[in-house]
Amino acid sequence: MPTVPGLTRRLLLAVLATLASAVAASPAGAAGHTTRSAPQATPNVGIVDIYTTLGFQNGIAAGTGMILSHSGEVLTNNHVIRGATKFKVVDVTTHRTYGATVVGYSVSRDVAVLQMASASKLQTIRLGGSVRMRVGQPVVARGNAQGLGGAPKAARGRVIALHRQIVAKDESGDSETLTNVIATNAPVVPGYSGGPLEDARNRAIGMVTAGSTSGVHRGFAIPIRQALIYARAIEKGKSSATVHVGPTAFLGVVLTDTSTGAAISQVFPGKAADAAGLVAGDVITSLSGTAISSSSDIRHVLLSLVPGTAVPIEWTDATHTAQTGSITPTSGPPQ
Repeated sequence: MPTVPGLTRRLLLAVLATLASAVAASPAGAAGHTTRSAPQATPNVGIVDIYTTLGFQNGIAAGTGMILSHSGEVLTNNHVIRGATKFKVVDVTTHRTYGATVVGYSVSRDVAVLQMASASKLQTIRLGGSVRMRVGQPVVARGNAQGLGGAPKAARGRVIALHRQIVAKDESGDSETLTNVIATNAPVVPGYSGGPLEDARNRAIGMVTAGSTSGVHRGFAIPIRQALIYARAIEKGKSSATVHVGPTAFLGVVLTDTSTGAAISQVFPGKAADAAGLVAGDVITSLSGTAISSSSDIRHVLLSLVPGTAVPIEWTDATHTAQTGSITPTSGPPQ
């Protein structure tokens, strides 16, 4: 990843909406959905502002999260925590500040769970996982707009499509494909990522994940029921093909993509690559037996490695000579 100066206000930019059709769910008033007689929840309860230090990228970032448990489990997007070496989490209702650690995350589903340090008796987000959504219903996104903190800002709009697929990218240029997302015309801005998309009764029916400002404003959210499936898998404490739990392997390099592989532009002193003898200008072509053609290939392999365990590595040096060796990843920030 390139250096990120200053504050990165996290929000994926939706760069392409596919031709997947908009499919309306059951209309309001169907079984399991009541209307005006139900009491309103209090807005902003169970929402946190998340600030991260990106220690290996010389930057900081900001996003939003939702409190899932009284002991401080927080649901957010994976891209909100990516690269973080330190966390500051602020409960927006009490204004108390907490440290946090990563419980686990899913890169492919853009879901992550944090654990707030020394937290207890917290008010949790009101979840609307069983709520049936429909095109045209009013919604409001709440979040840490532009990373400015304070009371969450509200972006109001309506659901314009369901079950969409989008391709989105973050500030570093990394892209990902997300499926089954809720499309809205709520004007979300960077910083909303990880915050709730709420219905008219302030129930979280989605997690704000991406936005688009090209042409007209669009906001995209992962359905809360879908996000919770991966959050619960993370809570079980075992890694799988879709979730990563435990320490993340780290090579200690900054990479750029080339036509021949992942080129090293910077090596952090004392980290794994430095100890293995790699230097800036080397191009990694294989890691742990997997051919490498890009930096994203390396990130994928690292999710399967155990910090402290040596694996084979192949690279070409500045003279284009093939080299082989072993490397022992250390523990590093989430992918």
